[in-house]
Amino acid sequence: MEGRGRIKLSYECGACIMRQVGEVLDLSTDDEKLKFELMQNCIEYMSENFKKDSQPNKLATEVNQYIKQKTQCSDAYIREKQISNEIALSILPDIKDMIKSNDDLETYVKLSIVGNILDFGAYSPSTDFEKLILKNLGKDLSINDTQQLENALKHYSDLLYLVDNTGEIVFDRLLIEKIREYDVNVTVAVKSSPIVNDACKKEAIEAGLDQLAEIVTVGSDMGGIVEEMFSCEFREIFDSSDFIISKGMANYEGLTEMNLEGKDVFSLLCCKCKPISKSLSVDLNSFVAKKI
Repeated sequence: MEGRGRIKLSYECGACIMRQVGEVLDLSTDDEKLKFELMQNCIEYMSENFKKDSQPNKLATEVNQYIKQKTQCSDAYIREKQISNEIALSILPDIKDMIKSNDDLETYVKLSIVGNILDFGAYSPSTDFEKLILKNLGKDLSINDTQQLENALKHYSDLLYLVDNTGEIVFDRLLIEKIREYDVNVTVAVKSSPIVNDACKKEAIEAGLDQLAEIVTVGSDMGGIVEEMFSCEFREIFDSSDFIISKGMANYEGLTEMNLEGKDVFSLLCCKCKPISKSLSVDLNSFVAKKI
């Protein structure tokens, strides 16, 4: 089945991508002349490629890759990623209190999704993430396919887990620990090199995911999932995976472009933008655990 509910490019996607371009430029270089030149080129690229049938996360990936190449800044969000980990770890005591009161799968799914708020790509760097996360602890799921997820956990012996952001993966670790109680082997897929604040192998190891799962890379610094950027090795892993959990909006966007026939795929995310919210028929900032 091609593109289960494919995400249509919205006019809002253009503004969002260009906002991120400005932030990435400021984090990548202090050379004002170079920033002006690269902004001009990104505007030109967007004017040529921003079309109704374009894939939003592919456009965002390509402008980010271009800026990285031209500025020679390999990890523009390195400070923000460190802050993300610090925030996540500081909130752990509150999270553990929540788990004590309710230890079922849905609680861990909600915690994984609240971690998806930790996203410097979607929010302003000045956002008070700790306050925002604590405010949303225990929030109900607007789409709740947790029972179907639990049925899948009882059926399959292997799971491919597509992580999203640094910091967020601290929350994912809690869910993966819960998943292992179902006697399921987990493979965690991370980015091959930095893009915005997405988790790479280094961050996954720092979060202790290597103690619970095999860690593999997708083959690129793609934003979310961009199928044509898969390495041959990851293509083989993905194709052979019948059970997948995907975190975040960009992974969800990319998966809706793909042929997922014969796979049980669950997307866990916080709807931080209007196009994603519209595609799922939920309010902005809703929590979603959806079988796609």
